[in-house]
Amino acid sequence: MTKYIIQRLIIAVPTILIISFIVFAILELSPSDPVGQLPLTIPPEVREQIREALGVNDPFMIKYVKWLRQFLINEPLNILENATGMTFGDSEGRLRYISWQTRSPIVDLIGQRWGQTFLVVGSAYVLGIMIAIPIGVISAYKQYSLFDQVGTFFAMVGFSVPTFFTGLMFIVFFSVKLKWFPSIYDTTLQVSFNDFDSIVTQFKQMVMPMTVLGLFYMAQISRFTRSAMLDNLHQDYIRTARSKGLNERKVVLGHALRNSLIPVVTLITLGIPGIFQGAVITEQIFRINGLGQLLIIAIQGGDLPTVQSLTFIFAVLIVVFNIVADVLYALLDPRVAYN
Repeated sequence: MTKYIIQRLIIAVPTILIISFIVFAILELSPSDPVGQLPLTIPPEVREQIREALGVNDPFMIKYVKWLRQFLINEPLNILENATGMTFGDSEGRLRYISWQTRSPIVDLIGQRWGQTFLVVGSAYVLGIMIAIPIGVISAYKQYSLFDQVGTFFAMVGFSVPTFFTGLMFIVFFSVKLKWFPSIYDTTLQVSFNDFDSIVTQFKQMVMPMTVLGLFYMAQISRFTRSAMLDNLHQDYIRTARSKGLNERKVVLGHALRNSLIPVVTLITLGIPGIFQGAVITEQIFRINGLGQLLIIAIQGGDLPTVQSLTFIFAVLIVVFNIVADVLYALLDPRVAYN
């Protein structure tokens, strides 16, 4: 297993480099201009100076190498310095990848927003998993029952209805009519464990976006769990376990569910990068100041460096969690052996 992990990590390095080149090259072809959003009163020579300062007029390969160095070397060093308080090399003169819109380091923008995305989207993902697996297990065990039909109906609704429609319906019903929850997520709210009111306010503003996303995640995972359980409930080893006199609870949970969770855990692991990407549509609807909203703002404003950075980070996370999924699959299933 250790040898396999090392091999995958070694292969991941050129994979990430190829992905970085493709991402940078494709987005570099876009007609974005760092001075495109500036007032027309700015003289052309000043605009050209801004382009030169940002390195826009550099040759393609020079820009790519600078971007790679800043993103893979300079920014990790800055993060390490902030975490440890130590200084590595020329900290003040180190180049940083700057947003065209805000003129601030992109990694700092990501650091300011990832917490909100992880809190809301991550909580929704966990909620969806906690609801989906029991529903999938019971639906498979009681196939074609009323519970199975109701679960199938909600799963189909959650999977087929887009989140922007569900989010708007939640706002109209629970926020406008019933006035139970706020329609806009307040990212400036300071939550303190000593202030119970702030905890309640935070919980209220998280309920609707979490429910919208949780319903979507639940629909996919519950159907996958149900399918995996149905495959295992009719296997010979289940009939053997029952013939030995094991109680039904142990047969279902100890044997069928354990083997059914192998592909389910793989699916869940591969879905984790989506947490860091943020729920672009849902964050826009509820005005959550997360990574998804940052990506939309960067695209709308032609902020090429921010779009490149976020896209590259999402791609790296997908590569990393694919490796994690393969390792977990081998750990959960003793029949799988990586040589």
